[in-house]
Amino acid sequence: MSPTNTLGGLRFVGLIFGAILTVSSAQAQGKWIKLAPFPEPAEEISGAAAGGKMYVFAGLAPVWKPVGMVYEYDPATDHWTKKKTMALPSHHVAFTTYHDKIYAFGGFVLPESGPPAWVPIDNAWEYDPAADSWKALAPMPTKRGAALAAVVGDLIYVIGGATTIAGSKETAVHPARPQMSVGTVEEYDPLKNTWRERSPMPTPRNHAAIGVVNGKIYVIGGRVGAAFIGLASDIAVVEEYDPSTDQWGAPRARMPTARSAIGAGVYDGRIYVAGGEYQDPRMMATFRAVEAYDPATNTWSEIPPMPVSRHGLAVGVIGNRLHVVSGDVQSAGTGVEVSSGEHDVYEFAAGK
Repeated sequence: MSPTNTLGGLRFVGLIFGAILTVSSAQAQGKWIKLAPFPEPAEEISGAAAGGKMYVFAGLAPVWKPVGMVYEYDPATDHWTKKKTMALPSHHVAFTTYHDKIYAFGGFVLPESGPPAWVPIDNAWEYDPAADSWKALAPMPTKRGAALAAVVGDLIYVIGGATTIAGSKETAVHPARPQMSVGTVEEYDPLKNTWRERSPMPTPRNHAAIGVVNGKIYVIGGRVGAAFIGLASDIAVVEEYDPSTDQWGAPRARMPTARSAIGAGVYDGRIYVAGGEYQDPRMMATFRAVEAYDPATNTWSEIPPMPVSRHGLAVGVIGNRLHVVSGDVQSAGTGVEVSSGEHDVYEFAAGK
């Protein structure tokens, strides 16, 4: 199917990698605006919204050193405030929000001795933004990093990630050592502080995006085979999980652009996937693309791209605004790190 246009360029429809991609004039009514830049530009940061404010966590410094930063953004004043550092500085942590508290799961830390590497951890934490305090929770059953976390009802689901090969003697993930993606799904009950294992994700992956719409969880894109972009393969696969039945459904329409190290936010029943990176033997790239998945119609659409391409960025939705914060404009492994302080916001048109 070839791309087609209607009169005036009001609508573009194409078949890309098996997914219907639509660009509509209604979506184009939104706009990108620039807000207060992020004070401490970094890559491998994560975002979460709570209490009408945006929070940015983690960060990765050269030689794989976890930064452990915490910043709060107040939309009312367009101002960033630095908060206490993470209780355990770590990177590639899975964050999600439940009842205006932010939960952090897993990630990687440096080895206690020896050369740098990514040591997977099972730590779980509750961050209270009002008190700027951290509380340790029951650890995850599985040590892993670059996983995803999402809330459905009163339960939290930690999905996927990367870790060492099962049964190996390795204690850390490193480009020169065996490593693997996992499809592990573990359910956390914040009221009971307990865990239980659920049905694994069909496509083990890490560095993916996640969103919840109408009580179902959607895992989008990411990388398979390894934790490191130069060794892994990026995918566009979208899978749907129903926590009420503990079942994974048939694969959904693929994301138009295969990529990993992406961020996502949910607005008006759609999951918006922003930025990311991609590598193959011939190219290394970061993306400006923002593509939206609508589970109700199983279709993809796009909004105007971010002003600056980057991966390892923080994304969050507050009101009718999609916040896209910082990240690295270079794909990993280029030998040059250029972290941006860019704080771009896509303001959706009223009623869209």
